[in-house]
Amino acid sequence: MPRAVYVLALGIFAMVTSEFVVAGLMPQMADGLDATIPQIGYLITAFAVAMAAGGPFLTVAVMKLPPRTALMVLFAVFLAGNVLAATATGYPVMMAARIVTGIASQAFFGVGISLCAQLTRPEVRGRAIAVAMNGLMLGTLLGLPLSTLVGERFGWRAAFWTISALTLVAAVATLAGVERLERARAGGGFREELGVFKNPRLWLALSTSTLIIGATFAAFSYFNPILTELTGFSTGTVPVLLIAYGAATVVGNTVVGRFADRHTVPVLALGLVLNLLFLTGFALFADLPAPAVVCMMGIGLVGVTMNPAMATRVQRTGNAGPLVNTVHSSFITLGIILASSLGAVVIDAWGLRAPLWLGAAMAVLGLATVLPDLARRPVPASDASRPAGVSAPEPDSAPIRS
Repeated sequence: MPRAVYVLALGIFAMVTSEFVVAGLMPQMADGLDATIPQIGYLITAFAVAMAAGGPFLTVAVMKLPPRTALMVLFAVFLAGNVLAATATGYPVMMAARIVTGIASQAFFGVGISLCAQLTRPEVRGRAIAVAMNGLMLGTLLGLPLSTLVGERFGWRAAFWTISALTLVAAVATLAGVERLERARAGGGFREELGVFKNPRLWLALSTSTLIIGATFAAFSYFNPILTELTGFSTGTVPVLLIAYGAATVVGNTVVGRFADRHTVPVLALGLVLNLLFLTGFALFADLPAPAVVCMMGIGLVGVTMNPAMATRVQRTGNAGPLVNTVHSSFITLGIILASSLGAVVIDAWGLRAPLWLGAAMAVLGLATVLPDLARRPVPASDASRPAGVSAPEPDSAPIRS
């Protein structure tokens, strides 16, 4: 596995830590910015919306740059956003900072995952994506608790300064660990990348990703109140359970990465079936500690860990270019937004078990979007980066090193 893939995981870790930091420091930020808790909550929503809506546009802006140069530009924008957050004099400035960092984060995901495809052979791209996406899993496992710890001990601004320092480390590591590459000849330009979105199967694959992540986050967004108010765990126990959940995502991501290349669609189908079972079990037995924890860990194993298989399917249906990967990330983020917002609605109507049933329903819908591809002939791994309707690339279409 190229070392650049591991370097990309460090960059993704920095992005995800910044995404989560507000959730762990809401009371401190509310006091420091003279805002309410709900207003601080909107900073989380703004980050997600900026990722989904703004990320593809920034990706288009850097598409003509060599991948490493594009990553450095995105690091610079992301760093500026975090420094602005650390020095924010009021709530409007903080809101602007979160929008900037959200847009840069999404574009980084798209360019980074595309670079994974450019650096590796088609038959191991799913595994490479899994390695890079461990940055996401470790962000859940370590980034949130560490940034929360720094913020609680040294103030919430220190947490953003820490993320800024981590961003600089990731940028230097990228300069040292990622080769200077030009665009792959088979990758196509903006019009070719845009043209693949005419393929209805690509939209089906994108909707699957939205529903997989939506099903997971319908539960994850409300783990804390469910575990304390329904299951009966103390507030001090929940962080430990969330760390265990994060560890489960690391394990699941690694396992999925091993099978994502050769069994892409079956992996997605099996993951959705298992997630449906775990979500349903959690909804039925949320008041029993042992089954609730087992189901929670199960969701960690088969939820967001489907990312390598999701990305592999999207790349084989569309292409492995940065725009397709960024739009895919936007659809993933859309799943988070829908699940968290609809979860709040169903809780008001039916109580704390309702988001678990919502997640189960989204898993069923996700399975329905996978079934058509289960009936089709599998796409060869060697075609993973080829735009739909374009013949296989010539042997000299490998990345060009300058």
